Amino acid sequence: VQLVESGGGSVRAGGSLGLSCEISGLAYTMHCVGWFRQAPGKEREGIAATHYNTPNGVTYYGDSVTGRFAIPQDNAKNTVYLQVNTLRPEDTAMYYCAASPSACSAVLWTREAFYTYWGQGTQVTVS
Repeated sequence: VQLVESGGGSVRAGGSLGLSCEISGLAYTMHCVGWFRQAPGKEREGIAATHYNTPNGVTYYGDSVTGRFAIPQDNAKNTVYLQVNTLRPEDTAMYYCAASPSACSAVLWTREAFYTYWGQGTQVTVS
């Protein structure tokens, strides 16, 4: 299984970015795919999750991003996106996508240990 993030960059506060997580090697649907971020000196934070290859399925968002971020997917492209809007300086972080061998859980989706596969990350800087 391989996950490759892209789409990070530097933006001004109030701007938007579209991050991509291209996934290969996941054979079945209903794997949980999550987005995390880690700012310098801080712990990695789970910010959004959804079921892979399940359009319009359940989604989860962290309190800090609810209403500003979205996690759509394009099954034809094997890609889960993170649309980040109304960016703030405190959103500056390295953003990672991750995949779990299990379906999403309302209790577990924010926990790093729930995920087995991780991408290399893409940097988002907001000034």
